[in-house]
Amino acid sequence: MMLTSETVGAEFTRTYRRAADFVLLMKPGILTMVLLTTFVGFYLGLRSTPDYATLLHVLVGTALAAGGTLALNQFLERDTDARMVRTRLRPLPAGRLQPVEALLFGVSIAVAGLLYLAIWVNTLSSVVAIVIVGSYLFLYTPLKRRTAFCTVVGAVPGALPPVIGWAAATGRLGIEAWVLFAIMFLWQLPHTRAIAMLYKDDYARAGIRLLPVIDPGDNIAGRQIVFDCLVLLVVSLLPTLIGFAGPVYFLGALTLGIGVLGCAYTFTLWRSTTDVRRLLLVSLVHLPALLLLMVLDRVPF
Repeated sequence: MMLTSETVGAEFTRTYRRAADFVLLMKPGILTMVLLTTFVGFYLGLRSTPDYATLLHVLVGTALAAGGTLALNQFLERDTDARMVRTRLRPLPAGRLQPVEALLFGVSIAVAGLLYLAIWVNTLSSVVAIVIVGSYLFLYTPLKRRTAFCTVVGAVPGALPPVIGWAAATGRLGIEAWVLFAIMFLWQLPHTRAIAMLYKDDYARAGIRLLPVIDPGDNIAGRQIVFDCLVLLVVSLLPTLIGFAGPVYFLGALTLGIGVLGCAYTFTLWRSTTDVRRLLLVSLVHLPALLLLMVLDRVPF
């Protein structure tokens, strides 16, 4: 068959769209946050001149492992995604990719990422990544249909990327790594609950039992968010108190924490969609600002 510019162009477009769908399987927004927090953990763990080769390796390995995990999550949740307005146009529920393609893609790059970290970085970083993959796919994902406690379980793999970075830089897991983990863990709780409040009808339609779904009046969820923000405020001050961040970070973390706590408390008073959106927006600003302050005011070992 003779190739024409039209057929070549159409084939290129088809290939490009399929490639774009495979990228979408890896949830680029979440993947970017994973890599950002991994980088922060690596940088904070440095004792000397940055080893850019190791940094590159840890980012590549983490991107593969996390991207594969997120793709497998979409494979496992393709039926619930099809029932939700916010996710029904994803590659699998929309029928642009076949489940077996997503399965093979996810397994291949996740395994490649774990092996890459073990070979090119160190065993400890690979072990932490294995915990992320296992807890996200085999604990958090199935629990979403069974219990609101899934939010707490899901915060564990979400909090571990900076620990991968720290393990890559130091070869160990000290108290500093666990403080980073605690900050990330606590930040996710009000953030994900705010998202769940905005899309509670969608989640209910899909049978996902998040707290706002089983607590329609948001009474329990509101109190829990305030409590989580209060604990986050206290824990976010620890980097200065244990000596790996300075006073500028302390003042910034205190200010940011009070801001998030104020938004959470305002929500409990009015419980409006506007208040939920404000809380979500402030949480999206809070974490990057906190990490940036930590990097800028890092106290060298």
